[in-house]
Amino acid sequence: MSDTVSIKVNERSLSVPPGTTLRGVLAEHKPDADVIVYNGAPMRDDVTLKADDELVFIKRGEVPAEAELEALMASRHTPGVHARLKAACVGIAGVGGLGSAVAIALARIGVGRIIVADFDVVEPSNLNRQQYFVDQLGLPKVEALADNIARINPYVTLERHHVRLTPENIPSIFAPVEVMVEAFDAADQKAMLVESFCTSFTDRPIVVATGLAGHMPSNTVVTRRMGKNLIVVGDLVTAAAPGTGLMAPRVGVAAHHQANAVLRLILGEDPEK
Repeated sequence: MSDTVSIKVNERSLSVPPGTTLRGVLAEHKPDADVIVYNGAPMRDDVTLKADDELVFIKRGEVPAEAELEALMASRHTPGVHARLKAACVGIAGVGGLGSAVAIALARIGVGRIIVADFDVVEPSNLNRQQYFVDQLGLPKVEALADNIARINPYVTLERHHVRLTPENIPSIFAPVEVMVEAFDAADQKAMLVESFCTSFTDRPIVVATGLAGHMPSNTVVTRRMGKNLIVVGDLVTAAAPGTGLMAPRVGVAAHHQANAVLRLILGEDPEK
């Protein structure tokens, strides 16, 4: 018989003597935990632990230490993938329906640094599709987004710029990024951002979106490579117009296409394939 039993506690490997109980580990490692998860399910009873059991101890309202949260996230993404995401820097121009959802998706997967820029404030009409709340009305979108991301992963660095982007300030604001996301509504602003970024950073990819309004089928939103460093998401056709508004489901589909394209680019993969 082995002298120890290998288990995991909050995704960290631990060796315990045979016969060790769940409550014994709890008492030693986190006696103030309110929630016990045993092999993926909430647990109230005591059990004798066996090899490869996994325990998660949670105290309600407590923010895990950075090392603990990193371990929990790395276990889901695999350590090698998570390390590359944590080292990455992504830029997002515009944090409305597309940009706010992209930013939150990237924060949830642990992208280490996100640079966002938007001059707008949260308005009531934004709540139909953007990642804000009614008590944030009137706040600058970049500040409201920072608050929301801090509640998801406080260890993501969100660098925010409450400014109107121009060809003059784009190169300095987004100088550190390795992948850029275009998330504007207006066609002229989209064109300006793409031209300015691609002129300044000829070797860096940009992920843009066009054609995502209304309630057309989700499967018409696709990801295409339309140049060496130009990735385009959408159906390329369906613009916002009277009778064809911007709605949360299809905007969200496009935003997550963009976020997934960013993920694949960071990992050195082709977003289209």
